[in-house]
Amino acid sequence: MSQRKTDKHLREILTSAGNHNVNKLLSNPEAYRVQIIYTEINRDKRNKPSFRNHYFNYDPDLYFNPASMVKMPLAFMALEKLNTLRKAGIDKYTPVVFDSSYVGQRPLYEDASSENGMPSIAHLIKRALLISENDPYNRLYQFVGQQEINENLRRKGYKDSRIVRQFMGFTTEQNRHTNPVRFLNPDGTTRYSQPAAYNPNPIDFSKEIKLGKAHFDSNDSLVNGPFDFTIHNNMPLEDMQQLLQSVMFPASVPKKQRFNLTQDDYNFLYRYLSQYPSETPYPKYDTAAFYDSYVKFFFRDSTHRMPEQVRVFNKVGWSYGFMTDVSYVVDFENQVEYMLSATVYVNSDGVINDGKYDYDTLGYPFLHSLGQVIYQHELARERKYKPDLSAFRVAYEKRDSQDTRPALREVDN
Repeated sequence: MSQRKTDKHLREILTSAGNHNVNKLLSNPEAYRVQIIYTEINRDKRNKPSFRNHYFNYDPDLYFNPASMVKMPLAFMALEKLNTLRKAGIDKYTPVVFDSSYVGQRPLYEDASSENGMPSIAHLIKRALLISENDPYNRLYQFVGQQEINENLRRKGYKDSRIVRQFMGFTTEQNRHTNPVRFLNPDGTTRYSQPAAYNPNPIDFSKEIKLGKAHFDSNDSLVNGPFDFTIHNNMPLEDMQQLLQSVMFPASVPKKQRFNLTQDDYNFLYRYLSQYPSETPYPKYDTAAFYDSYVKFFFRDSTHRMPEQVRVFNKVGWSYGFMTDVSYVVDFENQVEYMLSATVYVNSDGVINDGKYDYDTLGYPFLHSLGQVIYQHELARERKYKPDLSAFRVAYEKRDSQDTRPALREVDN
């Protein structure tokens, strides 16, 4: 069992703020399974950044369900894999279709939310990042393949992380199989074909992970016993923080941790890690349901608005009572930047899979208050050298106010 990591500096920042929403959960970190990593970023006179992580109750062995957080590394891996197919004339905008070849698999031949009505890796990533849609994640998983996903994580040094499940209610065996994939020419003929894949490598499920006092099973029957997370996806919080840092600041991590991406890939990711649904024409999301701070937990309050000078490059996840946000935050006006990563478990009845979690009463207020405590600390923190943040100024899309297409309100996320 690894040692829980808490440093005095972060504890002092959090407790001295005197915030009720923060203190309530921090006073019982065991019950709420709280873990926080605050990453201080300082620049030298040449604008080179250095990073210092501060921890509260961090423990790579303290399990939390990563939920949609796994969509972030899958987006990075899908773009990386595409760069191996450039000789075949394939890029992220090439139309792609998914056939089926194994029990439970579903084909995909069109995407009404895209501009040309066709799926592409670029459009799937947009949907996975903008409001965290689930089927796009499944498709990225199918394109990269279970074996390559996990070998890639190992190569990059994420030895405690695994991504072994699609969000389709599949068995462990079904998840090892992935669909045949075809990239298409403009006339609909096949430009490149990727056959169905199977992961022959054994997955280490030897560490048992059971949580809760009761749960509802797949037949919606109440079982008086803990829920079994043993065969679920698993990613320690620091791995997630490092994955995001490796894309926002590739030069700051060892070469083996970097993704093989083009400058256009980085620009694309910076846009969709931080763009708002209200700015996005394709997909056209209903902005009443999917407001600007919808997936920006550290800034999500009752106004649903984001500060004008702030952009958050991040990914969130929420499921089974777990809520997680891993963010790089930039305030262009005040020349402030930092990273903040946190996860919390809000399930006061101890029953898993009953759909009754304390997201609204505990989870969102905690994450928003935590975000604001750190943001205010950063606004007040003195820096020897102000950062030049121009690398993160993104040309965002604009939605046409005359666009009369119906907006998407019902999505699986």
